[in-house]
Amino acid sequence: MSEKTALWTKDFVILALSNFMLFVAFQMLLPTLPVYVTDMGGDQLAVGLVISLFTVSALLVRPFTGKALDTIGRKPVLLIGLAIFLLAVAGYYWMVSVALVLAIRFLHGIGWGIVTTTYGTIVSDIIPRERSGEGMGYFGMFSNLAMAFGPLLGLWVSQNWGYGWLFAISAGLTALAMILSRLVKIKPIVAGQKPNGSVLSGLIEKAALFPSLLNLLIGIIYGGIFSFITLFGLEVGIANIGLFFLFNAIALMAVRPLAGRLFDRRGPAWILLPGGFILGGGLLLLSYSTSEWQLIFAAILFGVGVGGVQPSLQAWTIKRVDPSRRGAATGTFFSAFDLGIGGGAMILGAVAKMTSFAAMYRYSLVALGLYLLVYIVYLARQGKKTSVPESISS
Repeated sequence: MSEKTALWTKDFVILALSNFMLFVAFQMLLPTLPVYVTDMGGDQLAVGLVISLFTVSALLVRPFTGKALDTIGRKPVLLIGLAIFLLAVAGYYWMVSVALVLAIRFLHGIGWGIVTTTYGTIVSDIIPRERSGEGMGYFGMFSNLAMAFGPLLGLWVSQNWGYGWLFAISAGLTALAMILSRLVKIKPIVAGQKPNGSVLSGLIEKAALFPSLLNLLIGIIYGGIFSFITLFGLEVGIANIGLFFLFNAIALMAVRPLAGRLFDRRGPAWILLPGGFILGGGLLLLSYSTSEWQLIFAAILFGVGVGGVQPSLQAWTIKRVDPSRRGAATGTFFSAFDLGIGGGAMILGAVAKMTSFAAMYRYSLVALGLYLLVYIVYLARQGKKTSVPESISS
């Protein structure tokens, strides 16, 4: 393989390891921070704010991060984001009240929004264009690996060693991510055409809007799944609901590289349509699950669907934009997903309150139906555009 098309370069591996360290640090706190807030005397509202404040701050900062990446540069923005993330993680231990924990959680979300947007932009610079789907698949596999054991590690450390060690290890992993990120060589991006018009046009990349819309609809489903899966388990009597997280992560890791290669060879339609139907099958099976084996099968289907769809959407987004606008495009893409998760959790939570968690998952198929409808209409319109010149010339 030539140097030009090499994927597993030194910079790609270092960046993937840095991203892995950060995701483990993040995943360690995901199941433990709500318990930490409860132990401090926080009520259910405070626990809910732990999730919502983080999501809101990450959502707000992403568009500005994208613009900064395209103007200030990749590495300075990444180091600033990692420093904010590190400060927040280390600061949790020293917060003496629930209000202060929530304040530092907002700061934590800012750091998360900056670093995840930046990692996504830098890796799109490093990956060869003709292998963008495969590269995004492998890069995301490192994140999925962190999702598989990060929460378990966090729970074990907090239960056996205490919160002090939990925050210390999470902070240490973030520091390692920062050290590794400094070793990545980033080529300067040649400035392209600057967007005209309002400030908003500089923050949001227009060419990324359609894939981002599809990502938002997937985010709605994702928000419903992971916000309420534990409560769903209690409702239907499945004690070991953690099996869903485990097998979902395994399926994600298995399918991402394969889907990426198919994307590079055949294009997005070969992934986005089948992946959507597989995802829907997993969601429907989950809504009727009453046993662990049904839960496991649903998790595998959902993981295969999401593992194919989301990295393909991200690779497609990057392919649609000028290299000088990759930061804004990545910010737009992830902002849409954050908005979908936050909106989905609120809307589907209200649906669950009126019906049940099982019924709520069936209602969330509406978002999937919109995803499929919008993309099929898009394909039909693209087909008409390409057929007109052919009919004229024939």
